[in-house]
Amino acid sequence: MNAQTPHQTELTELAEQIKDWGQAAGFQGVGITDIDLTEHEVRLQQWLDQGLHGELGYMAQHGHKRSRPDELIPGTLRVISFRMDYLSVQARDSSTNDDSARARVSRYALGRDYHKLIRKRLSRLAEQIERSARELGITEGDDQYRAFVDSAPVLERALAEKAGLGWIGKNTMLLSREAGSYFFLGEIYTNLPLPTDAPVKQNHCGKCQACLDACPTNAFVSPYVLDAKKCVSYLTIELKGSIPEALRPGIGNRIFGCDDCQSVCPWNRFAQPTDEQDFQPRHGLDTAQLIELFMWSEEAFLERTAGSPIRRTGYEGWLRNIAVALGNAPSSIPVVEALKRRLEYPSDIVREHVDWALGRHSAL
Repeated sequence: MNAQTPHQTELTELAEQIKDWGQAAGFQGVGITDIDLTEHEVRLQQWLDQGLHGELGYMAQHGHKRSRPDELIPGTLRVISFRMDYLSVQARDSSTNDDSARARVSRYALGRDYHKLIRKRLSRLAEQIERSARELGITEGDDQYRAFVDSAPVLERALAEKAGLGWIGKNTMLLSREAGSYFFLGEIYTNLPLPTDAPVKQNHCGKCQACLDACPTNAFVSPYVLDAKKCVSYLTIELKGSIPEALRPGIGNRIFGCDDCQSVCPWNRFAQPTDEQDFQPRHGLDTAQLIELFMWSEEAFLERTAGSPIRRTGYEGWLRNIAVALGNAPSSIPVVEALKRRLEYPSDIVREHVDWALGRHSAL
C-alpha cells in the first residue's frame, strides 16, 4: 500500500458514506481509528509473559503484527471497525432458565457461524469503498482493503475502543452504552488517511464489579485481566485435553462457552435483539436437555453443527463437556444411565470425564 494524500473534504465525505453503508449492511456501529496501539501492545505482552493465555498459542505468534496493523498489512493507515449485534429474542428469554438439567450454550453460538456472514458483508463494503474512492478521485488504483473477522492477528477490541465503539470493561469485553456487549466485531484495513473518530471519553464501569464476582471459576486475576486457563469458554472450546478437576464443578451446565460475566453486566440491559435470521437459535439449542445432547451420535453432531461455531469443539470435546455438565447435574437414574452408555466410548478423554461424572453420582 502507498499512503494517499487526497483533499480532506473528499475523505470526510467518504468516511460518512462508509458509516451509512455499514448501517445499511446490517452493522449497528461503525468507527474509524488510526493504528497506534502502543498501550495495548504493552498490556498484551504483560499478559503473555504471565502465561495467562494457556494453550492459546496463536496469541503469542506473528510477532507484533497483532498490535501493529501496518506490519500485518504494510501501508495500513486506518482501521474501520464494525459492530453487529447478535442477541436473539429467544436467547434473551431463555437466559432466565436456571434448570440445571438443561444445556447452556453461549448465546453467540446458538445460531450459524458469524464469520462467513460478516466477512462477506465486509468484503462487499471494501469493494464499495474502493469504487467510491476512485469516483471521488481519491485514488488511482493503488489502494487496498482487507477485511477481517476474528480470522487474523488483530486486536479487534482495542481497535474498536479507539474507533469509539465502546470501552474495554473489567471483564475484558468491549462494552457499549447503547448495546451492552452482545455483538461481533469486524474490521477493514485501509491505506486511505480517513478522518478518525474519537474514543469514548471515559470508562463507564465505575465501581461495578458484577462481572468479576459472577465468574463461576474465578478466572479474573484482577479487573481487566483474565486468566484464560480458568475461563469456562477456554475450557469448553479452546482446551483440547482434560479439563482440570478442580475447575469442573464451576462449569455447571455450560457446555460451550459462558456468558455469565456478560449476563450480569448492567449495560446489557440495553442490548437490542437482532433480526438477523442466521443468529436465531437452531436445533433447539437454547432449550435442549443435557441428556438429549449427550445421546447425539457423531453423525448427528456433525449434521446439526454444520455452519455452527460449536463444530469447533469437535465431537470428542462435545461429549467431554456434556459429561462434566451431567456430573454437575442433580443425581437421577436417567443421568447415571446416560453416563454409563458412554463408559466404553473409545476416547480416553471422554471416558475420564464420564468416570468423574459418575463418581459425583455414586450414591445412586
